[in-house]
Amino acid sequence: MITTEDIASGLEITAKLMELHNENPFKVKAMNSAAYKLSKTRIDLSNQTLEELTKIEGIGKSLAEKIMEFISSGTTKELRDLTANTPPGVIEMLGIKGLGPKKVRQLWIELELESVTDLLYACHENRLVDLKGFGSKTQSAIIQNIEFKLKNTGWFHYAFAEKIGLEIIESVKAYTDLVCFTGAMLRRCEIIEEIDILIGDETVDLDEFYSEKIPINFIQVNPSVYYRRLVETSSTKEHLNGINFSKLAPKLYNSEREVYENLNIQFCEPELREGVFELEKAKTFQLPKLIEMTDLKGILHNHSTYSDGMNSLEEMAIYCKQLGYQYLGICDHSQSAFYAGGLKPETILLQHQEIEKLNQQLFPFKIFKGIESDILANGNLDYEESVLKSFDFIVASIHSNLKMDEEKATSRLIKAIENPYTTILGHPTGRLLLGRPGYPINHKKVIDACAANQVVIELNAHPYRLDLDWRLIPYCLEKNVMISINPDAHQLMGYHDMRYGTLVARKGLLSKESCLNAMDLPTLETFLSKKNRL
Repeated sequence: MITTEDIASGLEITAKLMELHNENPFKVKAMNSAAYKLSKTRIDLSNQTLEELTKIEGIGKSLAEKIMEFISSGTTKELRDLTANTPPGVIEMLGIKGLGPKKVRQLWIELELESVTDLLYACHENRLVDLKGFGSKTQSAIIQNIEFKLKNTGWFHYAFAEKIGLEIIESVKAYTDLVCFTGAMLRRCEIIEEIDILIGDETVDLDEFYSEKIPINFIQVNPSVYYRRLVETSSTKEHLNGINFSKLAPKLYNSEREVYENLNIQFCEPELREGVFELEKAKTFQLPKLIEMTDLKGILHNHSTYSDGMNSLEEMAIYCKQLGYQYLGICDHSQSAFYAGGLKPETILLQHQEIEKLNQQLFPFKIFKGIESDILANGNLDYEESVLKSFDFIVASIHSNLKMDEEKATSRLIKAIENPYTTILGHPTGRLLLGRPGYPINHKKVIDACAANQVVIELNAHPYRLDLDWRLIPYCLEKNVMISINPDAHQLMGYHDMRYGTLVARKGLLSKESCLNAMDLPTLETFLSKKNRL
């Protein structure tokens, strides 16, 4: 079944191909705007009528008809025609970061390049240096981006793989209850190469269980060794060596915990079996109780229709309350994010008035007045002090000028962290998993600055970000820097990304005591009040 994400991608590639072929720029802009809007939502479009689609902001009748065509056939006649008139390699070039349709057209028409391989070869021959609008820096960046893309070919986001894998596991359960994820899937790695599934039955015929979208690796074992093999296949070699797994007594185990008990090692949750920093604590029985979804009391960093969200502030608040949370932090974009409808000071006033009204209606649930303030190139936040002080809390994030070197990028972040109004550092590296690496920063210096200024670091729970990287969480904990698991939700279903953030937070040994939004409402109010008085 086609998803909203598929439709957004289809609209985006249609817009790129239209621009590549010099078609109507107004139609291109409308198509791009719709693709951007839909990419921020997970609303199920498959059950929408044409009339309902036209009620979505930015979706007119023509675009609604294209969406209906995508739903019914998985593509559109327009996209088929554009694809037929474009060499496949040129379409692939459109997926290289930093190359927009106009530049790809230039490479295609002027240099007659028709594949990513041709482009990489041309770069190594310095053929782009003298091309108008390119130059040596652009050429170097293209080489880096192509190499990054090639390196990540064959990898998948965990969230994508999980949906496919769970359907297969449910089907296998018709034959045996001894079945579950193993390998990188059970460790909840943020990106994976294949879905590993362990089955405690050697007689199940697996021919009917497969996926065309992602490799599936089935491991069938005798039920008597199921839990032993589950620990073995879900662990890295480093973890197995560290717990002396080879010395495990050959007997029947009825759980994973029994395996660790036999080795006289504290039980390591599957997420921890990396062999990175869990071993020392496990051997001395000092692993903390890892954070769980039930520990989270509120959802911070969310967007509404005041900027680029899909749902109204009231809808976001009511659904958050229905999910059982005590509070919501609304953080629409700031004024520099013009592409996302960033809030001007006069709009902020209107939003704050609505928040106060809703807080009376929804009591004891509370909406905190927040903003995702852009960190400008010089490290300043995106408002005057008189505006900044009107918020309950501020998420400071970078969305532009991502090409600074490590020294400049680090200094920029530290200056924002030192701003007394900064509460949370948002998606600190700016990475998009399988899309772009994080900008180069000195992570320890940034974390040290957060420690010195009592600034919380966000773990952005969107499955394409999961930023802060979980490998940096132990250093945050060492420096007493709190983590906030934030979904960056742009519509109601985005709240459910909190689960992905929690899974990777566990990999970093995060406990509820070190998580900002595991605080109950009164405790968070006290925390923010103290922060604002510093």
